[in-house]
Amino acid sequence: MNAPEARAHRVEERLFDALLLDFGSVITISAFERQREIETILGLAAGTLDWLGPVDPPTDPLWRSMTAGAISERDYWAQRAAEVGRMLGHDAWTPLDYFKAIRGDDPNRAVRDCARRTIGAARAAGLRVGIVSNELELFWGRPFMDRLELLREIDVLVDATHTGVLKPDPRAYRAALEALGVPAARALFVDDQPRNVEGARAVGMDAIFFDLADPEGSFARVRARLGIDRFAPGETS
Repeated sequence: MNAPEARAHRVEERLFDALLLDFGSVITISAFERQREIETILGLAAGTLDWLGPVDPPTDPLWRSMTAGAISERDYWAQRAAEVGRMLGHDAWTPLDYFKAIRGDDPNRAVRDCARRTIGAARAAGLRVGIVSNELELFWGRPFMDRLELLREIDVLVDATHTGVLKPDPRAYRAALEALGVPAARALFVDDQPRNVEGARAVGMDAIFFDLADPEGSFARVRARLGIDRFAPGETS
């Protein structure tokens, strides 16, 4: 088998042509994992921010309400931002105000190393990479996005800040798939919200739940499912 035939054979055997990711808490380190650090940044006493969302659901009735479908994730963060803002003497903090206050000077520090490795491996393996987010610009802001180096590695970005179509609406996934130019069965989707994972499966995608209790393990499962471990820097399996 000559080199072009070998390359064609490898592509033919590949199960997926695209990796589609959520942004907040999957690509970026979640606020829930940083509560003690955030308290220091905001000048709050240790233990003030005692809600830990998916990291420890019993501590967070509001999060459980969101996962049960009683409120949206936007509603969740609107309430949390307003609550923290009041602690600091601000009457009308939005999620954008909150995330601006906690993220520090360099937005690139918010990105998980395991996310960088996995996206890099996917691209090295010839896969297209996309993001489908419900609130990327709404919560993080355009200046943050403009300075985020990882976004330069993304082929397609579908952000409900602009489309108005929130996951798990099938139209959100289909818009991303159309932009990527791949059928649903050839894309792997990753999200930290079970309902969004189920939404992706409902349109025909394979999907992996991202566990905030095990980010490294979650991305290892993504790489294994895609068959791209050999392309990931520092990976031996």
